[in-house]
Amino acid sequence: MRRRNFIQGIVVSTAWPLSTRAQQAALPVVGFVNSSSPGGYPPVSAFLKGLGEAGFVEGRDVAIEYHWAEGHYERLPGIIANLVQRRVSVIAATSTPAAAAARAANTTIPVVFTTSGDPVQLGFVSSLSQPGGDLTGTTQMNVEVAAKRIELMHQALPNAATMALLVNPPDPLVAPISKESSAAAAQLGLKLKVLRAGTEQDLIAAFESLSKDSATPLVIVSDPFFANLGEQLGEMSLRYRVPAIFQYPEFTEGGGLLSYGGNVAESYRLAGMYVGRILKGEKPANLPVQEVTKVELIINLKAAKSLGISFPLSFLGRADEVIE
Repeated sequence: MRRRNFIQGIVVSTAWPLSTRAQQAALPVVGFVNSSSPGGYPPVSAFLKGLGEAGFVEGRDVAIEYHWAEGHYERLPGIIANLVQRRVSVIAATSTPAAAAARAANTTIPVVFTTSGDPVQLGFVSSLSQPGGDLTGTTQMNVEVAAKRIELMHQALPNAATMALLVNPPDPLVAPISKESSAAAAQLGLKLKVLRAGTEQDLIAAFESLSKDSATPLVIVSDPFFANLGEQLGEMSLRYRVPAIFQYPEFTEGGGLLSYGGNVAESYRLAGMYVGRILKGEKPANLPVQEVTKVELIINLKAAKSLGISFPLSFLGRADEVIE
């Protein structure tokens, strides 16, 4: 099972010589804000790679402060307010809830976001090609593929009359994703029931309820809290024998049946490049929002066999990766 390790923060020693500390203090500061936790889902290494491609190395050319809400989205406004008060050079709001908090702060500090939704509908920018303000960034456009996840699960279990949708209520993307998913389910003649979870105990309760009815497949909505638990969610779906689909590859690596979504690491890399370009003097208003258009389907055949599911060759042929 593949696990990824990410850079989680910077350590400053009070024993450094004064000249070294003075040089550190002179560096531009980037506030990296995420609604999740370090060490799991957020591909910080990809962000740093993009920053490096723009000519900035952490500790040498730029100082980065990492701020994590640990799944408590209500902490984000305070984190953003602190960064605004201290006038950091750029705010990297690397999740939809963090970006929403940065947008609400109405600051003139440049903000580079990553999101799974449509930045125009979310109110982050006036248009993708011409952001027109102090915010720009990248999107994986996963709201647009929400309906496709419903379709894929229907193809995997065509006899299922009901499908479950797992959401985290505070996420700004819950409403648009639920709307798209409900429309797709209705078109397929499926009943869609919504399960809500904002803690790990909620997740256990949701999986336990579904394990009593193995005929109900589960679609897990893109959300930073869920994303940070991608591998664990895969393990839970296998343990409770729940056929499920999620956005992230870590889910299928952990034992989940299907994963389908945009490349999050590429989104973070592009965001890192934008932060570097802004540090060089470019304006967010002139940097078009970049869309990560590649969407990957991963199938876990081992999980399918455990669940008694067999896929036709035509379905397997569409996969970007098959785990056997």
